[in-house]
Amino acid sequence: MEMARGFEVVRDPLWNNIGIDPPALRIIDSAPFQRLRYVRQLGHAFLVYPGATHTRFEHALGTYHLANRALELLDRRGQLADFPGDEAPLVRLAALLHDIGHYPFSHALEEAGLPNHEQLAPDRFRASELAEALRATGLDDIATRLADLVAGRSPSPLAGLISGALDLDKIEYLTRDARMCGVPYGTVDVDRLVHSLTLVTYEGREVVGIHEKGVSALESLLFAKYQMYRNVYWHHAVRSATAMFKRVVRTAIADHALDTAWIATCTDEELMQRMRALPSATIAEQLRRRRLYKRVLDLPARALPAGAGSWVADDPALVEAVEDRLATELGLHAGEVLLDFPKKPQMLTGIAPVLARGGAVAPAELGIHSITDELHTAARRLRLYTRSPVRVSGDRIIALVEAGRAGAAEMIQRDAAIL
Repeated sequence: MEMARGFEVVRDPLWNNIGIDPPALRIIDSAPFQRLRYVRQLGHAFLVYPGATHTRFEHALGTYHLANRALELLDRRGQLADFPGDEAPLVRLAALLHDIGHYPFSHALEEAGLPNHEQLAPDRFRASELAEALRATGLDDIATRLADLVAGRSPSPLAGLISGALDLDKIEYLTRDARMCGVPYGTVDVDRLVHSLTLVTYEGREVVGIHEKGVSALESLLFAKYQMYRNVYWHHAVRSATAMFKRVVRTAIADHALDTAWIATCTDEELMQRMRALPSATIAEQLRRRRLYKRVLDLPARALPAGAGSWVADDPALVEAVEDRLATELGLHAGEVLLDFPKKPQMLTGIAPVLARGGAVAPAELGIHSITDELHTAARRLRLYTRSPVRVSGDRIIALVEAGRAGAAEMIQRDAAIL
C-alpha cells in the first residue's frame, strides 16, 4: 500500500523507526517545536553524564511514537469504536506537544519559582506558526483541548495516556534518560506495559487502566523511577550545577537583566550566552567550565523530622535569604553558599485502575509502591554547597531546617549565632 503523501519516518536510537503523519510533521516543522531541539532533556546532567545531551525534541517524538502504539492497540481491540473520530488524533498531538512550554535546562527554573511548563503551553499553542499548523489539522477547538490534556484536566477517557499514573511521558523519559546516560538503572518493560494498557470503567467513568498481567511491568516503572532519581537526577554534582543555575537566573531576574517571558521562549545556549554577558556572570562562567560548588554538608532526609525541610524545596526566595545569611557567617559573599533539598517526586500521579482477569476493576495494589516511596526518602539529601571550602556545623543547619518556613524566616533576622 502506498504511504500517505508527506508521511515521514525518523530513525531513533531508542524506538528505531518513528512514523510521523502529515499533521504532526507540519507541527514539528514550526519554530516553537524546533526550539525543543536546543533544550536539553536533563538540564546540567551532561556535566556528569557526557551522553545526557538528548533534548526535549527527541523525547517528544518518542512520546508521540508510544501514543501511536498505545492507540493502535486499543483500536485493534475495538475499544475506540465509539469514540469521536478526532479523539485519537488529538491525543497523538497532545503526546507530541506535552513539553512545548518547557524552559531551558529541564525543571530547574520551575524549582527557581517560575510557573510550571504546563501553564505556558497555551501561549505556545497561540504562537503564529504553531497556531497555523494546529488550525490545519481541522480539529475543533484544538488549542483549548490540547491545553486541557497537557494540564491533566481533560474529561477525555484517553487523557490518562498524557497525564496520570500510566502516562506515556514517564515511560519514555525514564527509558531514554537511562539509555543516554549510559546507566542500567532505568529499565522498564515497555512492551509489556504498553500492551497491558486498556480502557476500564472506574468510579462511574471510562479511564485508562492496566490489565493485571501488566502490574509487574508497572512496578518495574516505579523502581526505575527511584533508581534514576537516586543515581542521575539527584546526583550530588548534578544538584550542585542545578543550584548554581537557579541562583544566577534568579539574581538576573531580580536585577531586571533577564525577562521571564523571554526565558520561556529561548534555548539552553541562548540563555547561557545572555547570562555570561551579564556583569554578575561569575557563576554562569563557572558552570560553563564545570567549576561546580562543592559539598560541605550532605545529610540524609532521615536525619530530619518528618516533613521538615519542605520549604527548602518550595520557597526559593526564603532559601536565597538563608543562603546569603549563611554566607555572611562563613566569611563568603552572597551567592557563594547554596542550599539544596530536592522536592520528592510522587511515585504515581493519580490512581492506576487494574483490570482483573475476571473483569473486576480495582486500584492497583503495588507492593513495591510503598517500598520505592521509602527508598526515595532514603535517597533524598539535604546538601549545602559552597564556592570555597569551609567548615559548617551540621547541627546549626538541621536546626534551621527543622524550624520550618516561618521559623526560618524569623531565625535569619536574629543574631547570626542562632544559625
